[in-house]
Amino acid sequence: MKKQKFLTLAFIALFFYNSYSQVDTIKMMQYNLMYYTTAVPSGCTVTSSYLNDKDMNLKKIIKYVQPDILSVNEIGSQSTYVDRIKNNALNTDGVTYYQNCPLTNFSGGSIANMVYYDSRKLGYHSFFYVTTSVRDINAYKMYYKTPQLANGDTIFITFIVTHLKAGSSDAEAIVRGQQTQALMTKLEQMGAASNYVFSGDFNLYSSSEIAYQNLINYSNTLYRFYDPINQSGNWNNSSQFANIHTQSTHTSSDNGCFSTGGMDDRFDFILVSPYIYYGSKKVRSINDSYMALGQDGQRFNGSINNPTNTSVPDSIANALYNLSDHLPVILQFAIDYTVSVQDFASVIQVNVNNPVQDQISMEIQLDQPDQLTFEIYSLSGQLLEKTTNYFESGSSRWNQKFEYPPSLYLLKIQNSKNQYVVKKIVKS
Repeated sequence: MKKQKFLTLAFIALFFYNSYSQVDTIKMMQYNLMYYTTAVPSGCTVTSSYLNDKDMNLKKIIKYVQPDILSVNEIGSQSTYVDRIKNNALNTDGVTYYQNCPLTNFSGGSIANMVYYDSRKLGYHSFFYVTTSVRDINAYKMYYKTPQLANGDTIFITFIVTHLKAGSSDAEAIVRGQQTQALMTKLEQMGAASNYVFSGDFNLYSSSEIAYQNLINYSNTLYRFYDPINQSGNWNNSSQFANIHTQSTHTSSDNGCFSTGGMDDRFDFILVSPYIYYGSKKVRSINDSYMALGQDGQRFNGSINNPTNTSVPDSIANALYNLSDHLPVILQFAIDYTVSVQDFASVIQVNVNNPVQDQISMEIQLDQPDQLTFEIYSLSGQLLEKTTNYFESGSSRWNQKFEYPPSLYLLKIQNSKNQYVVKKIVKS
């Protein structure tokens, strides 16, 4: 038993000695772009500058939000439209890092879904899709680019984007239910419940709709989705939900393209799997970051830019108004990854002079001034001592009393960013 305990402690010590935990965030924006195509429906009258104007307004919004993941609906179902957004709205003014996932349109139609991503943080792995009677449901498996990626250490997230059947009739609600049921069946058949994010224009009027219930109350709890803001109810035309409505940005249609009636529907969603909601697989939704951009709660049955919008600059309110009849929805995620001591060494370098007697002598090298906390642990895990001291940048020497019996100890040095390294202390 003693031998087993020693080996366990030795393993823990080795783990701390070689790695530390770090947290990053990624920001997602879901946006129905409203006919980002020249194949607009009958009654929608567009000018020759239609797509140029959309590019200009989307570019403003992208620079304001700076998303790491952008999922979109109503993009033209040809690659020329996918590339146009990437080149005219995302990779502009020196930015070159946005990439797009593959385009599919097996269900047919003139509009499709797409996901763009910041290739500095994320990489594309693979995709699958679900065909429906309306449009494809697209799923893209992405990987987070951890510092240990070369060693095979990464975190996977699958972003699923959809545009469900529009309309308020019972028949159209049934189609929406069939679409979400097809997705849930597909996920369960794949048998790999994991980090899923499901976003899009759901065209839902109430949380009691079968399409929504298929997602949040699915029979297999491993595959259920969670609403980060937990806002159930009859969303349509209810002032109770004025602060989460996402459609319509217009009270009147200037060119026959925009839906009218003002802000009175929650059509646009980002939902997460239980693994992300609870953060059990290194990705956690930061639920209080969920927001509809430009929604200040004062827009019920009104437009997004009149009267003055207090939640965003005027230029962004106007861009939201002119680009689409939907508002984009934003959610951030915390990514918990492991970084090796070698990567940490570029931030802080500590050399301990072993063996020690009545004091520990350390040489510390910092790239910038910082506050360091020193914790001494016995091999049984007991915290023996904790001190904090401020150090200037450059080289410093730190001596600390060490009045403990001869043995092996662990010294944890942590900076103000909660990064830490653990050193062995040998008392002779």
